[in-house]
Amino acid sequence: MLDKKRIKEAENNVKRYLEEGLLKKIKEHNDDIFNTFKKNSEESLKVADLLSKNSLSWLWTVVCSYYSMFYIANAVIYKMSYKIGEKIAHKVTSDTLIVYVRKKLKESLLEDFEAAKEEALELAGIKADELIESFDFERVKRSRFQYEMAEPIKKTKAETSLTRAKKFIFEMEKILLEK
Repeated sequence: MLDKKRIKEAENNVKRYLEEGLLKKIKEHNDDIFNTFKKNSEESLKVADLLSKNSLSWLWTVVCSYYSMFYIANAVIYKMSYKIGEKIAHKVTSDTLIVYVRKKLKESLLEDFEAAKEEALELAGIKADELIESFDFERVKRSRFQYEMAEPIKKTKAETSLTRAKKFIFEMEKILLEK
């Protein structure tokens, strides 16, 4: 679960990113940019899946899984009329997901839980937080995995990354389909 401290940190960071130009509000959408994010996400997920199924590289399964999440997150953010800059793009993306996408994700997930509205609100909030938090987990894991982790642990971690990426992309795709 995302805690209140992390959410507040993200809110403060996003304000600063907007002031410093690390995150920009855009007026006109460029379909090429949006389509590139989507294509890169799809390609990264396919490569992660291929690497995992063939046990070729646990490191690159994690890296490609993470990048599939990163690119789809940027597609959603772009659709919401924001563009991430080049500096500290991964941290900016993570914080922007919390501030702008989290609420939209909760609303999208609520549609999946029509039967019990009170319970659904709570469950959707928890699930939305878990999905957003999975992006943060993968961002940190990618760094640790590349430089610090022993080989025997990598397979399990890589499979978790791929599963998280697939769930994350599935939910982000639903947001992209909204009008």
